[in-house]
Amino acid sequence: MNAQHQGHEMKSEHQAQTEHGKHMAGMQHGEHMAHMEHGPSPDMEHDHHAMMEQDFKRRFFLTLILTIPILVLSLTVQEFFGYSLEFPGLNYLVFAMASVVVFYGGWPFFQGALQSLPTGQLGMDVLVSLAIGSGYIFSVGSTFIFTGIDFYWEISTLVVAFLFGHWMEMRAVRGTAGALGELVKLIPPTANMIHGDMIHEVPTAQLQVGDRVLVRPGGKIPIDGIVEEGESGVNESMISGESRPVSKSPGDEVIGGAINGEGALRVRVSKTGEETALAQIINLVKEAQASKPHTQLLADKAAHYLTLIAVFVGLGTLLFWSLIAPQETQPFVFALTLAITVVTIACPHALGLAIPTVTTISTGLAAKNGMLIKKAEVMESALTINTIVFDKTGTLTQGQFGITGVIPFGDWSQEEIVRAAAAVESNSEHSIAQGVVRGAKEGGIKFESAKDFSAIPGKGAKASLDGKIIHVGNRALLKSLGLTPPQNDKMIDDLSAQGKTVVYLVVNEKLQGAIALADLVREESHDAVRGLKELGVEVAMLTGDHKAVAAYVAKELGLDTYFAEVLPEDKSKKIQELQKQGKRVAMVGDGINDAPALTQADIGIAIGAGTDVAVESAEVVLVRNDPRDIGRLIRLSRAVVSKMRQNLAWATGYNLITIPLAAGIAFPLGIVLQPQWGALAMSASSIIVVANALLLRGARLD
Repeated sequence: MNAQHQGHEMKSEHQAQTEHGKHMAGMQHGEHMAHMEHGPSPDMEHDHHAMMEQDFKRRFFLTLILTIPILVLSLTVQEFFGYSLEFPGLNYLVFAMASVVVFYGGWPFFQGALQSLPTGQLGMDVLVSLAIGSGYIFSVGSTFIFTGIDFYWEISTLVVAFLFGHWMEMRAVRGTAGALGELVKLIPPTANMIHGDMIHEVPTAQLQVGDRVLVRPGGKIPIDGIVEEGESGVNESMISGESRPVSKSPGDEVIGGAINGEGALRVRVSKTGEETALAQIINLVKEAQASKPHTQLLADKAAHYLTLIAVFVGLGTLLFWSLIAPQETQPFVFALTLAITVVTIACPHALGLAIPTVTTISTGLAAKNGMLIKKAEVMESALTINTIVFDKTGTLTQGQFGITGVIPFGDWSQEEIVRAAAAVESNSEHSIAQGVVRGAKEGGIKFESAKDFSAIPGKGAKASLDGKIIHVGNRALLKSLGLTPPQNDKMIDDLSAQGKTVVYLVVNEKLQGAIALADLVREESHDAVRGLKELGVEVAMLTGDHKAVAAYVAKELGLDTYFAEVLPEDKSKKIQELQKQGKRVAMVGDGINDAPALTQADIGIAIGAGTDVAVESAEVVLVRNDPRDIGRLIRLSRAVVSKMRQNLAWATGYNLITIPLAAGIAFPLGIVLQPQWGALAMSASSIIVVANALLLRGARLD
């Protein structure tokens, strides 16, 4: 939304009270963010954009309802179509309806013009206000003071066209302010605080540094802290980007918002308020939203110059025909009529439709191709993108573990090793355990759940199967059993070098084999990277995962470069570094930790299956979770920008002919462009613009 439009909406006292009530209710549910939030809540900001959209919508429909009878009753329109509806008081009725259209429908443009004039940027609001205001004042004069034509129907249709354009713009803008609200939801509103031998549920916002909290299995960690008791695997993937659950034991740090695994943890609070990791991510999103430059619409640039042309040519026309070459009858009225015609023609209806019609059609076309476009300027920005940065986990990869190899150490076959491991792990909800089970099923290996299952926090699991005691787990499990993996095993070394997770199978305290698991690369990622390179785009990867994992994925996909072990707070900095090198960057991600980078990038693209935070932070959402759609987005942007430029040419190009004619340059030849013919030219230009935009539906994106 342009800055001048922020004043278009003034909340009523009742609306302000209603929003305040909603905000307070939300805070009662989530007071835990009291230390993190400053200023208006994300929900209030979101509601404000929604209110602005509704306001433009109301103004559009009311003015449309009034403009239809204005058109029907206009003497100029009646002359066009050869009918007559004249009756006493007709002019006054048209004046009354047009006055409502001008002052109610045109009010946002007058406000915007007043705000933009001091900046020196004569944008669309100034041009529209100039055309509406001058046309209305002249028409009022012709109604009550002198004999002349009126411009009521021209200025009314002008207001309707531009209100429609702004309504469409607001629809594209709304919905982009919810990222911070989604981040707030990550922290549980209450925490289990430990007082001696008692556990009390307290609001998370009341926790202080040094307090101790209990985090039960499967629960969210309420705040940053240090583990004092217990062992567990903690899923930090949505915060840090680490694809594997991180083992936590006494002395390890935990992050608020992460999900605890199979073991109970007692955590001492180490950070509160602005110091927590999540609060810092929220601040990064705020900073990126505030610092990111927004692409100025091409139509605003055209409007600036058209405004200058309208003012200078209009004044020149008035001075020339009133002082240098006055006419015999009503010389000033004649000169003023030509001057107003110049100003009105300089602000074509089509200029208000040139961009919104294309963006509306393009967003619909994008949706059919699995892309949700949330900001109108995305299409213009995508044209210049030369670097695509992918998050790894859940974007280029599946975001879930799969079996990549099985290594026998004893007399068991690979199938027997997987069957036994899956039988044990089928009792666990751990992500690695689920990867083993998934791999067995995909390999067509049938198994039954083992009995007497018990989890060994931070190490693995134990169960009985066919009278045998089966252990499945990591190196820490082997150590606790007094076992060690085979020395100098090249296969194990290779797997470790690739950053793969290795789980060991122990049967009756004898090491039988190992299973390698990894976050599998998505099949469509290969096509996506190849397609982007064909478009001349550099492809990079940004991840918080280990270097070995990142290097393996980058090599498999043939990426140009990659950044590994990047902390959440540094992801947006990496994007900034690329931008400082002169690159136009699009970021593709799905995690909470991607939110600041998505916002910082020239275009943020979220995988639809990702977190709500990532989706809210992005300008584009890939609904089908298919990275190949990014190539389609770039192709669509090229087609859209081409149509925008064509439409602007149609919307403004006819001014090269009509403005000189309206100014009376051909009067010595007996040719004067009457206002009604200028209005007809504007209508034709609008029809051409819409028809040309409709041709966009035939664009080929594959």
